[in-house]
Amino acid sequence: MEENEESEELSEVEEETLSRSKTKKTFLRKKRAKKSTTCTQCGKSFTRKYDLKIHMRIHTGEKLFRCDQCGKSFSCKPHLDLHLRVHTGEKPFMCGRCEKRFSNKQLLELHLRIHTGEKPFTCDQCGKSFRQKPGLIEHMRIHTGEKPYVCEQCENYFSSKHSLDAHMRVHAGEKPFKCDQCGKCFTTLRSLREHMMIHSGEKPFTCDQCGVSFRRKHCREIHMRVHTGEKPHVCTQCGKGFIRSTNLKSHMNIHTEEQPFTCDHCEKRFSNKQNLKTHMRSHIGEKPFKCDQCGKAFLRASVLKAHLTVHTKEKPYSCSECGKSSSLPQTLYVHQKTHTGVKEYMCFQCEKTFTSANYLKRHQRIHTGEKPYKCSHCDKRFIRSENLKTHERIHSEDKPYKCSHCDKRFRQPAYLKAHEMIHSGEKPHTCDQCGKCFAIKSYLKIHEKIHAVEKPSHHNLKSQ
Repeated sequence: MEENEESEELSEVEEETLSRSKTKKTFLRKKRAKKSTTCTQCGKSFTRKYDLKIHMRIHTGEKLFRCDQCGKSFSCKPHLDLHLRVHTGEKPFMCGRCEKRFSNKQLLELHLRIHTGEKPFTCDQCGKSFRQKPGLIEHMRIHTGEKPYVCEQCENYFSSKHSLDAHMRVHAGEKPFKCDQCGKCFTTLRSLREHMMIHSGEKPFTCDQCGVSFRRKHCREIHMRVHTGEKPHVCTQCGKGFIRSTNLKSHMNIHTEEQPFTCDHCEKRFSNKQNLKTHMRSHIGEKPFKCDQCGKAFLRASVLKAHLTVHTKEKPYSCSECGKSSSLPQTLYVHQKTHTGVKEYMCFQCEKTFTSANYLKRHQRIHTGEKPYKCSHCDKRFIRSENLKTHERIHSEDKPYKCSHCDKRFRQPAYLKAHEMIHSGEKPHTCDQCGKCFAIKSYLKIHEKIHAVEKPSHHNLKSQ
């Protein structure tokens, strides 16, 4: 009986010792396995030796699997298999919401975040969120100012490889993305997508203040500055602010007097490319902006917009100082300077100042002697296009301004206005010497010479 109990106790001890031994061996085996499946380069661990072997190719740069279609190489066969779907066009994974198809499951999962609105990667600097981690990494470079990708051709730096690749196409002249509607080609897929909206008429970004829609989000953001009054781009010379950086760049040419863009027809120079492009239409006779009310065509969209107010009689922009109304905001802006006395545009030749760049440009022609507007009938030249138009009416005998009282017609609106005062009896110009009134200002000036000229012989006769 006692012998049996002793043997049982011994067997329990042996069993416990054996169990401990097995646990230790299992632990050591797992420890050795873990050690053998940990990357010595970056510390990443794997459950299988094969996975570690594949991973090590990232550090060694080894790419054993090569595509026989385009020559691109990959570190493992599954990546090559996925790549081959680019050539075969195979897309076995379909979105259940919009039926868009994808070549792999991961792309489908990323796409689904568009429908769910999920953006799991958030910037800790500004709170902006992203659907993908690479998007966040690229965004963070805005805050750090990091631009690790450099162009070997022009030494421009970029925050992402994608931006560099797109830029390199500019040097190569490569435009692989073609519009199937009009055949126009683009360097980036994004540019093509934006262009396609011209054909579809799609403008998905709408201003919540005035309802104007835009094709690009960036354009809407710039437009919003019209409502907020924000002008972040400031001239270092005169302190004038601008909504767009391109407007500031054009403005700076006023101070530098730089005009790098030359017309190859008449050698006229311009401070920006858009002005040259618009000017070229005057040589080829192109007037792409047509009024749907009267059929009149114009070189610029802004001029057509101004012309349309002739038909609508609309003047929605009012001066807060004097109540004067204008059909265009820029006209009101220039007018308001008459109240403030601000004249930030100065002629460097005579130091005369002006309220707008256009007035300064027109004035500078006095110094240069430039008369760019030539009459096609008699070769007479003019500083201003308005003067040329008025002059050409002499040849055409066109008198578009008609009196509403007597049907008499005039070449200029000023002549009509002066004539209509005959009917109204209005004489707004008064002589401050004798109180005599005149309908036309030029008549007053002639009259004032009577007071300015002395007549001693007349006085002598009176005194005798």
